[in-house]
Amino acid sequence: MGSCKEQVKVEAAKCVWIHGPIIVGAGPSGIAVAACLKEQGVPSVVLERSDCIASLWQNKTYDRLKLHLPKHLCELPLMPFPLNFPKYPSKYQFISYMESYASHFNIVPRFNQSVQSAEFDPSSKFWVVRTQDFEYISPWIVVATGENAEPVIPNIHGMDLFHGPITHTSVYKSGFDYKNKKVLVIGCGNSGMEVSLDLCRHNAISHMVARNTVHVIPREMFGLSTFGIAMALNKWFPIKLVDKFLLVVSTFMLGNTNHYGIKRPKTGPIELKLATGKTPVLDVGQLAQIKSGNIKVMEGVKEITRNGAKFVDGQEKEFDAIILATGYKSNVPTWLKSCEFFDKEGMPKMPFPHGWKGEQGLYTVGFTRRGLHGTYSDAFNIAKDIAHKWNTIKNNNSCNSHIVLLNNS
Repeated sequence: MGSCKEQVKVEAAKCVWIHGPIIVGAGPSGIAVAACLKEQGVPSVVLERSDCIASLWQNKTYDRLKLHLPKHLCELPLMPFPLNFPKYPSKYQFISYMESYASHFNIVPRFNQSVQSAEFDPSSKFWVVRTQDFEYISPWIVVATGENAEPVIPNIHGMDLFHGPITHTSVYKSGFDYKNKKVLVIGCGNSGMEVSLDLCRHNAISHMVARNTVHVIPREMFGLSTFGIAMALNKWFPIKLVDKFLLVVSTFMLGNTNHYGIKRPKTGPIELKLATGKTPVLDVGQLAQIKSGNIKVMEGVKEITRNGAKFVDGQEKEFDAIILATGYKSNVPTWLKSCEFFDKEGMPKMPFPHGWKGEQGLYTVGFTRRGLHGTYSDAFNIAKDIAHKWNTIKNNNSCNSHIVLLNNS
């Protein structure tokens, strides 16, 4: 710590001591924790690598995206969605809600601060978080970068040979750009299905690769959210029984998806979601397009060619463009150093509901595999735990010498 103090004398404000926690990530999870801390009277600093809050929603989602769950299951702590919002808010409505939320709690992240490393110093018992501009120091760190920090780009043989554009869904906006074109969508999760549907509605010829098994279930059953029904039933019945109910009703409403090239996993949809984070596809019209042949389901890709792709079943087709609906991953292993709390995939080793707290002042939010609903409970837990420690320190007046006003210049 001595070298850091010497650096402060030479370069003012390069080393910043934070009395409250450092929150890494200004997505919904990070902003929610900051709001809950503020309600407890605890200050915090939110570091964000981009130039806005909820950057994944603002910069890396397609235009037609809506919340998959009803708004009451997706609201953040202490502030519900506006009453005039529809049951399933759009991408732009959710962004508006996030901006209003941050404004309401006066949360102003430090933007364009890309965390290069974060490490606990056992000698001082502080966390040292380094960005390209500053070295932030605090007794607590909240990892709020989430499960979807970086796009997954597969390495498919021949990708470098393809004559047309190959893009990830993180940069896909609308099927308008693909009108009347033959497009191969690789991936059959919610993103792959919805992009394929969007392409159809813009008169593109869509082929979707369904290499892996996936559950497709109705977004609503009996006029109610399917996930909402599942959560309610799970309070009274085992997950396996709830899954059986969902699959029976799904088959009745949608038919046997195996007949259309969409093979179901052996594990039920909710059990699979909780165990692996793999979300079942919520049908909002995709299956009807598959049944009618407007979305053509293909088996796995063997290789990409100059003009298209060869498939594992021996077929070869030409395409004008390829879209990778191959998901996202955590980036925690790239910057959080010497920490055994996370596994090699960047997920907490402890399952929900115990994965929000580590040792030595480490906290995590947004890694529950339960979306915004999981963030809700974790944010409260983190704020309550840190507030208890904060008040103890405050009462003992033992950390006053470590407080430095944050220079926003």
